[in-house]
Amino acid sequence: MIPTVGDFLRLIERIAPMKLAEPWDNPGLQIGDSEQKIRKVFSSLDPTSDALMGTFQFDAQVLFTHHPLIFKPVSHIEINTYPGQIIAQAAQKNISVVSAHTNLDVARSGINDILANLLGLNDIEVLKPHTEAPEAGLGRVGNLSEPSDLLSLAKAIKKQLGAEHIRLAGHTQKSSVKRIAVVGGSGGSLITDAAKMHADVLITGDIGHHAALEAKFLGIALIDGGHFHTEKTAFNIFCRKLENFFKEEGWEIGIETDDAQVDPIGIMS
Repeated sequence: MIPTVGDFLRLIERIAPMKLAEPWDNPGLQIGDSEQKIRKVFSSLDPTSDALMGTFQFDAQVLFTHHPLIFKPVSHIEINTYPGQIIAQAAQKNISVVSAHTNLDVARSGINDILANLLGLNDIEVLKPHTEAPEAGLGRVGNLSEPSDLLSLAKAIKKQLGAEHIRLAGHTQKSSVKRIAVVGGSGGSLITDAAKMHADVLITGDIGHHAALEAKFLGIALIDGGHFHTEKTAFNIFCRKLENFFKEEGWEIGIETDDAQVDPIGIMS
């Protein structure tokens, strides 16, 4: 069976329902035709020109991203700006753009469950349950099989995420850590939730000055693996798992992940 973009959207809805998305978010079909037939899907964390070119080169009909192309209502499209240029290029190349963002963060088996499993956590719980679906929610918290020192844990995470650098903040003097909270992307707002769940460490990205001070006051350490790497690693794993869903649906389509995408925020050494 050759599915349509609409079929693909319905599959994502079953995995990560739109009702789980944050109110400010805009996942789902960004541009395209729900009746378009799909033979291949190309996945990338962000809907960039390079990702669109990868979609075209892979001869895919769908660019599937974590971050939406459009967050706010568009009153006009200027093709020499972002996101206007991507919208125009996608339309010209007949490529549909679909995203699964905070709905995939929150969903069971989504971004944060993947991160928790990647770290080998046990007894995994939701960090901040969703009001409409308590079994889902933002972040996860669980336990390492054996206690670790903070530096060794940070080095292991750096390797698992493929990050060029990580940052430590908060209560960094902890000699032993075992209970770990994870939030892909920007999780600084969940420091209090992690502390209430008795986490020794919160692993996330985009940690700011005031969040670091709050963590130190609450006695929790922070490992900042970067917004890009904490999401890209998990999203790529999720996209590879989509192949199993395709087979279950009897769909004759392939998926390719954008392994060439790099962190848009560089560090000068």
